[in-house]
Amino acid sequence: MIAKSKLHRTEQRYAYFFIAAPIIGFLLFAMTPLAYSIYGAFTDWNGLGRMEFVGLENFKNVFQDEYFYKSMYNTIFMMLGIPIGIVIALLLALALNRGIPGTNTFRVLYYIPVVSSIAAVSILWQWAYNGDYGLVNQFLAIFGIEGPNWLQNTSTVKPALIIMAVWKGLGFTMLLYLAALQSVPATYYEAAKLDGANAFQAFWHITLPMVKPVTFFIVVTNIIGGAQIFTEINVMTPTGGPEYSSASVVFYIWQKAFGSFQLGYASAMALVLGLFIFIITLIQFRINEKNSFDMD
Repeated sequence: MIAKSKLHRTEQRYAYFFIAAPIIGFLLFAMTPLAYSIYGAFTDWNGLGRMEFVGLENFKNVFQDEYFYKSMYNTIFMMLGIPIGIVIALLLALALNRGIPGTNTFRVLYYIPVVSSIAAVSILWQWAYNGDYGLVNQFLAIFGIEGPNWLQNTSTVKPALIIMAVWKGLGFTMLLYLAALQSVPATYYEAAKLDGANAFQAFWHITLPMVKPVTFFIVVTNIIGGAQIFTEINVMTPTGGPEYSSASVVFYIWQKAFGSFQLGYASAMALVLGLFIFIITLIQFRINEKNSFDMD
C-alpha cells in the first residue's frame, strides 16, 4: 500500500472542506425544511404554538376542499401558455437564425423581460391591463374596440396572466432554441436539399428532431415553474381575482399558511402539489425515453 504524501492529505482536507459547504447548506436550507414540512403536514399547527398530530386529517380535508380544486384548475389552465410560448419562441429563433440585420438588438430586447424583476413586471402589466386607463385598452380603442377590465373579469383574468407569462419567458426560451439551431450541422440540410426536400420537410424531419432535447428541457422546467406560479398572482390579483378565478395552488397555500395561520394544512397541500409535480415530471421523462433517437 502506497502511503499518501503530506501534500495529498492536505489537498484532500481542503477538498472535503469545499465539498462540505454546499452539502451543509443543502441539508440546512433544503432537506431540513422539507422534512419539517412533511411532518407538519400531519399536524394541526398555527406556526407558533404546539404541533398537534392529526394523522391524515389534513389530506382528507385537502381532497374535500373546493378552493384547492379551483386553484389547481386555475394553475393547470394557465399552463396553456407553455405550448404557446414554445411555438412563438421557436419561430422567433428561426427568424433570428437566418442572420437578419439587427439580430443582436432583437436578442437583447427579447431578453430584457427575463432579467427584469418579476414584481416590477407584474406592476407594469397590472397598469397596462387597467380597464380605465390601461395601455392595452387604449391600443384596442384605436380600432374601435372597447376592452374589458382584464383583471376584474372572470373570463379574461387567466388569459391576461397567460399573455404576461408568455411575454416574460419568451426571451429565455428563444435563446435556448437559437443555441440549439446553431448547433445543427449544415450538412444535414445540404443532404436534404440534394434529396429534393423543401423547406417545410427539412424543418419537420431535421430541425424539430434536432431541437427535441431543448424542447424537452423547456417543457419540464416550465411545467415545474408553472405549477409554482405565485408572484404574478399576488401582485396583479392580490385577492385571487374575481370569484377566485386567478388563484394558483401556491397562492392558496400561502393564504392558508400566512393568512389563516393553518401551516399544517398548508404543508399538506404543498406535499400534494410536490407529488403532482413529481408525477408529471416522471411521465415527461418516460415519454422522452420512448421517443428518443440517435442521429448517428
